[in-house]
Amino acid sequence: MAKPVRAALGEAWLNCQVCQGDLFRERRVLLNSAGMEFMLGKLAGENATGLICWRCGYVHLFVNKDIKLYRADK
Repeated sequence: MAKPVRAALGEAWLNCQVCQGDLFRERRVLLNSAGMEFMLGKLAGENATGLICWRCGYVHLFVNKDIKLYRADK
């Protein structure tokens, strides 16, 4: 099972938009459309960082590469 992380963007720590939890599970997500995948192949899509709230499961997506993840003790 994935280890929980905390996330920050600059000086701001991130919390879940739904339950205000501050622990997440990270997952890389490929953002693509059916048309782009058909025309250019699967590698053409943009990547995002998916943060899944440890408490409620809500998925937050970030394309900002400046997001920092820190290991957290559950």
